[in-house]
Amino acid sequence: MSHEQYESVIEALHECMIACNHCYDACLMEENVNMMAECIRLDRECADICAYLEQAIGRGTPFISELTQVCATICEACGSECNKHQHEHCQKCADACLKCADACRQLIV
Repeated sequence: MSHEQYESVIEALHECMIACNHCYDACLMEENVNMMAECIRLDRECADICAYLEQAIGRGTPFISELTQVCATICEACGSECNKHQHEHCQKCADACLKCADACRQLIV
């Protein structure tokens, strides 16, 4: 399949990566940064896998099912962690992560 057939997933991956990078940066500015440690760690993991998968799809990776499974798992973990925090950046990130996890799951065969 060509990468054009994955447009909605590519969009979700990109939006998730942007949201995670913003959340990561904003979490570092929070008053109690130690409380945000797991959120920060998962933001980085999630942004990295989303960026990688976006590129891999563009290259026509033969590992789409395996990579989308890993990405969905990480996005869900990040979304769940972000949902624990009431900061606006965490809530927006959680929404983007859960949307991306759903989009990825649609490609798992």
